[in-house]
Amino acid sequence: MAREEQALLSTEIVNRGVEPSGPDAGSPTFSVRVRRRLPDFLQSVNLKYVRLGYHYLISHGVYLATIPVIVLVCGAELGSLTRDELWDKVWGEATYDLATVLAFLAVLAFTISVYIMSRPRPVYLIDFACYKPADELKVSKAEFIDLARKSGKFDEDSLAFQSRLLAKSGIGDESYMPRCVFEPNANCATMKEGRAEASAAMFAALDELFDKCRVRPKDVGVLVVNCSLFNPTPSLSAMIVNHYKMRGNILSYNLGGMGCSAGVIAVDLARDMLQASGAGLAVVVSTEAVSFTWYPGKRRSMLIPNAFFRAGCAAVLLSNRRRDFHRAKYQLEHVVRTHKGADDRAFRSVYQEEDEQRIKGLSISRDLLEVGGHALKTNITTLGPLVLPFSEQLLFFAGVLFRHLFPSKASSAAAATPGDASAAYIPDFKRAFEHFCMHAASRDVLEHLQSNLGLRDADLEASRAALHRFGNTSSSSIWYELAYLEAKGRVRRGDRVWQLAFGSGFKCNSAVWRAVRRVRRPSRSPWLDCVDQYPARMDA
Repeated sequence: MAREEQALLSTEIVNRGVEPSGPDAGSPTFSVRVRRRLPDFLQSVNLKYVRLGYHYLISHGVYLATIPVIVLVCGAELGSLTRDELWDKVWGEATYDLATVLAFLAVLAFTISVYIMSRPRPVYLIDFACYKPADELKVSKAEFIDLARKSGKFDEDSLAFQSRLLAKSGIGDESYMPRCVFEPNANCATMKEGRAEASAAMFAALDELFDKCRVRPKDVGVLVVNCSLFNPTPSLSAMIVNHYKMRGNILSYNLGGMGCSAGVIAVDLARDMLQASGAGLAVVVSTEAVSFTWYPGKRRSMLIPNAFFRAGCAAVLLSNRRRDFHRAKYQLEHVVRTHKGADDRAFRSVYQEEDEQRIKGLSISRDLLEVGGHALKTNITTLGPLVLPFSEQLLFFAGVLFRHLFPSKASSAAAATPGDASAAYIPDFKRAFEHFCMHAASRDVLEHLQSNLGLRDADLEASRAALHRFGNTSSSSIWYELAYLEAKGRVRRGDRVWQLAFGSGFKCNSAVWRAVRRVRRPSRSPWLDCVDQYPARMDA
């Protein structure tokens, strides 16, 4: 166990200098910083999650197995007859037993009809819209610290800690913050400020979505809204129904406390409701109230969200009507959800609580990277059999099976040749997906994901660009990343997009979309005024 814990730690020498006084004056000094890093989660895979993925894959495998057998038997029987003999046999049966033939045809037609009607309809993404706040809400990193200092809510140590976080966060100088959080000696987490912030973001995104899709709010049958920390009464979904005067029988849901991965959960819920109710159109709204993540105290684990979370919102229109196929952009192929809440460390890795001065905030545990790594390992192990080519599945499953049957040999091989691909085969997810939308949590998390999944810089360009331009917008970040890919004109017909997000609980969720047509550069997008400056701007 000690060796496993040591493998999850990285060391760094900091604060080099010279002792200024005392008996050791003039001697060189330094400090060693010990950090937890994201575990190499593909080096140890639980076989049950591979089995779960294959269970999803072959849930309808009986049809694939029996249909070829039936065709083979019928073909062999019919092949033994000449054309004249076959015609005489069919005509003779129809002549002397017409009732049997008609009954057979009726049963066949009924069976085919039931099968077609019972199949779940595909769910299409018609379009989506991302909220772009007003320019007066832009805040640079230097301005962030200056406004925080003027607010009088932080001491110099807390300001210095937030400044260091911002410097290595990967966030640029044009992200957006509500100004209420910087008001001197004021409590920004009020219901009035929360409603104002949420309504501005949600209504702006929805106005654009309805206009782009030429859909009336009354046509929407399902509404799902997710916001983790701000949950007023009436709910945010009720605010939307009231604002747009939606119909009285709408199926509305409000998801709270589910973190940055709630956007995929909301899509999954909307899909299930469309299949169950046949409502036709569903709207998903993913947002977060930054004023309710703001912490004006001194505990460092609670100051982390201040530096990363920024204002954002996305609205998505889904449909299961077959006639919407021709105007849809994407079709939903898979949703894989992973929940690690049974583990106490995972449960408390992102935790809302009060500090010693009874100031409420969102605490980020030191175990977060390790917990996230295990959740990601489980999620991609389940997702792999659904999306990877057969050759990758075969190599991956062979490696997993070898480590499961011969754990001692696998461990010794991995120890003898660290970093050797033969020690543990890492699937090439670039062969399964053309585009990656990884939750833009921070620069460190994206770098660890790239390293462990074997991705190229180009694969995470959208995630890094979204983090740099808009910051961590919580559950809506994966939609800003997809908007970036569209603004670059990179999405072609048949391309598959992998959206992956993780959040409190601890949860890791994946959604896989396939483009049903070439997605042209949109006329409205939060990226249109700056997309040509990326990725160069991230290195500036």
